[in-house]
Amino acid sequence: MNRRTTLLYAAMAAVLLSVALLQSWQLALTIVNLCLISAVMALGVNVQWGVAGMFNVGTMGSAAIGGLAVVLVSAPPVRAAWAAGGAGLLASAAILVLTAGVALAFWRWLGSRPLLRGGAVAAVLFSGFLLAQQWFLPATAAIEAVDAASAGYLGGLGLPVALSWLIGGVFAGLLAWPVGRLTAGLRSDYLAVATFGISEIVLAVVRNEEWLARGVKNVTGLPRPVPYESDLQSADWVQTLALWLGLPLRDLASILVKLAYTAWFLAVLGIIFWLLERLGRAPWGRMMRAIRDNEEAARAMGKDVARRHLQAFVLGSAIVGIGGAMLVTLDGQFTAGAYQPLRYTFLIWVMVIIGGAGNHRGAVYGAFLIWFVWVQAETAGLWLASAATALLAPGNPLRAAFEQSPAQLRYVVMGLILVFVMRFAPRGLIPEATPEHQK
Repeated sequence: MNRRTTLLYAAMAAVLLSVALLQSWQLALTIVNLCLISAVMALGVNVQWGVAGMFNVGTMGSAAIGGLAVVLVSAPPVRAAWAAGGAGLLASAAILVLTAGVALAFWRWLGSRPLLRGGAVAAVLFSGFLLAQQWFLPATAAIEAVDAASAGYLGGLGLPVALSWLIGGVFAGLLAWPVGRLTAGLRSDYLAVATFGISEIVLAVVRNEEWLARGVKNVTGLPRPVPYESDLQSADWVQTLALWLGLPLRDLASILVKLAYTAWFLAVLGIIFWLLERLGRAPWGRMMRAIRDNEEAARAMGKDVARRHLQAFVLGSAIVGIGGAMLVTLDGQFTAGAYQPLRYTFLIWVMVIIGGAGNHRGAVYGAFLIWFVWVQAETAGLWLASAATALLAPGNPLRAAFEQSPAQLRYVVMGLILVFVMRFAPRGLIPEATPEHQK
């Protein structure tokens, strides 16, 4: 780590410490936890864009799949819903699997006759879909009718929530594989449009299939890997510590819970960062950078560019899925309607660009900087508006404009940061080391 990187990280730590001292420790730790989750997602995008040069703007789909995994893995099962429609769902799933097997058999059997093969496969898939619907639709209707106000879905497996983070990455990677195969021949803006459209399809399914995760009704009360504040407040050692520190018991319990989340998230980020650094120094990482810098030359040297792009696409999506699962765990609820491109695509891309595409340290720093600005810009806007309006008469139209502006200040600040960094540091604040710097 060079001097510039050390100074930037030290400055970020000082800013976060000032929030803790001037505002509150709870706010500072909340920002840190969200920064850590954003850093995980930024690392996933950095693998795709910074390392492989793939312009994927479907990150919100990966984040949503990761969040959905928390529900499917860790939420308690709704046994009444399983009794009402579980058998029908399993029957429809079996029919779809059988249909896929038959379609694959026809595809291989009729390989020498492409027209007949296409027609046969299409007929098998269409027939299997119609047959599966005969069990699927009644089953889902029965499931959604079970205590619709508080349930109306199958629930999960009731497994530890930390396990759902790993499974969220697996789910996002499994989804990314067929998407990567479908978009293997696309580059740049065409890939961006395709991945964005596919992510919208994923979100449409999550929002409308209420039997899966209640749709837009949200799943609340998800389990967490840390104690509850009420449990900590009743613990003797916490009460003793509160008296020794002179802090209210409720505040100390909240701080301890947030510190526990910080430890979990920091461990996940550290493991992913270490693995990516090792991978980047391995032959795979050097080959990916060679493909990114000159794809035609890499292809001329016999490298399977499409396969390597698929690997980077799946790996990056899996990392974003882990971040999405962590965020749902921190929130304690799965909110399907909250997945918007601004939060789960644009901001993550800005983090990578500002931090330094291709450099994992830069991506992590960009996540901390951009999320901190995003959270604190409105607070700073309120303070500036209050100071400015104190000098203006109540009926002054300029005063009304100042009072309404803080909510939009974050967009202005974000745009200014992006413009200035692109002008004076086009490779990011912590750019990727060139071969000359690596010697």
